[in-house]
Amino acid sequence: MLLLVGIAGSPAFTRWAATQTDPQSAGAFYVRLLAWPAWWLDADGQAGGLFAANLRAVLLVVLAVGLLYLLPAAQVARVPGSVSQFFSGWAAYVLAAGLAAVLAALLGPNPSLLGALQDASTGAGYGFLTGWIIGTASLGGRA
Repeated sequence: MLLLVGIAGSPAFTRWAATQTDPQSAGAFYVRLLAWPAWWLDADGQAGGLFAANLRAVLLVVLAVGLLYLLPAAQVARVPGSVSQFFSGWAAYVLAAGLAAVLAALLGPNPSLLGALQDASTGAGYGFLTGWIIGTASLGGRA
């Protein structure tokens, strides 16, 4: 998860995805979606400064680690098997992405409930479409 956010959210990858992909293709949509938890090395004049620019990526990592630790333990204990681990990891990432988006919208510059709800749907969509990577990575982990 840290690699996914670290690589796909990096300034170089985000810039490449925005400029070098065809916005009308499914592959480009997915590549741009991978760059959703973008983080930056400088604020570039963004409102709220560097902390606000990186808040979503930081919250995604922190919440995902916490939820990956909490959710699978109870779930896998009742139903042993790889399928349960896979879906627990996936669900933890969907929930973490949605919560990170809401909290970043509410704690960042210009907070609004509408913005938080819109960001929550984007974050949950990101988590749903990329969470299978985290679900696969969580296979074989201990509960």
